[in-house]
Amino acid sequence: MSIPAFLKLVEIQTKIASVFPFVIGTLFAVYQYDLFNWKNTLIFFGSMLIFDLTTTAINNYMDYRKATNNHDYDYRTTSNVIGQEQIPEKVVIATIFVMFLIATGLGVWLVFETDLLVLLVGFICFCIGILYTFGPVPLSRMPLGEIFSGVTMGFGIVFLAIYVNAYDAGIANLIWSDEWVSVKVNLIEVIRIIVISLPCIFTIANIMLANNICDLDEDIRNHRYTLPYYIGKKYAVILFNALYYGSFAAVIVSVAIGFLSPIMLLTLIAVIPVFKNLQKFNAEQVKAKTFVISIKNFVVTNSAIVVFLAASLILKYV
Repeated sequence: MSIPAFLKLVEIQTKIASVFPFVIGTLFAVYQYDLFNWKNTLIFFGSMLIFDLTTTAINNYMDYRKATNNHDYDYRTTSNVIGQEQIPEKVVIATIFVMFLIATGLGVWLVFETDLLVLLVGFICFCIGILYTFGPVPLSRMPLGEIFSGVTMGFGIVFLAIYVNAYDAGIANLIWSDEWVSVKVNLIEVIRIIVISLPCIFTIANIMLANNICDLDEDIRNHRYTLPYYIGKKYAVILFNALYYGSFAAVIVSVAIGFLSPIMLLTLIAVIPVFKNLQKFNAEQVKAKTFVISIKNFVVTNSAIVVFLAASLILKYV
């Protein structure tokens, strides 16, 4: 398998959806807790990114295996990268296993560097990531895909990026003593992290929602009954719009209750390009033309958050 074929298999262009929550979580750990552990941060980034590549490869492989063809449409050779690039199935499977083992190894290393809570949260994220694409009825083929992708990546990555830097800052901990296992959670700190991660949750969920809206007819042919199938394309588009406005509302709430610096209100500037992009998506939902709008809006929204979160850090330490 060539490098370009591998990059298409893992859809490297979509990995920005992992990077932004990671950066936001890391910046917030420094802003809120004055803590930064470069070693744990690098280990987590490697494990997170490689596991994301793994789940995408599994998703493409499962779509390839489960695709149903008819006389005028061959999904495997027309739309799936494995068929397009003629990648042998054995090579795909071997690649998936190697990436999974590397991601798992890095995750175990991170547990030894931090504590058992990372093992618990990481295990839950791993399970959701696998079940998202694998099994009799993968989560991605259900109307739950947006919820699981948004929460797992939008909250899970932000939380872990914060926790690997501030695992001893009183956010939460897991203690295993003999036959007893106890988990202690600081509700205020966890609520703080949930609220500041809402823009990531919503904008990541929208990437999948846009994909499912655009692929609705193709998904039905391949027996994938996603959220737009159940609520209808009209209401799916309304939800797509609402989640972006909800992202900016979350920033306002975060500032109002003191979770973020007032300078974060400048992220509302991003509403202008996001609104213009939404008008284009509302006009037509075509994969080749308008799916990219979900990526653009994700980048615009979260770039603004990263820039002004970094500015908050500068103002805090100046």
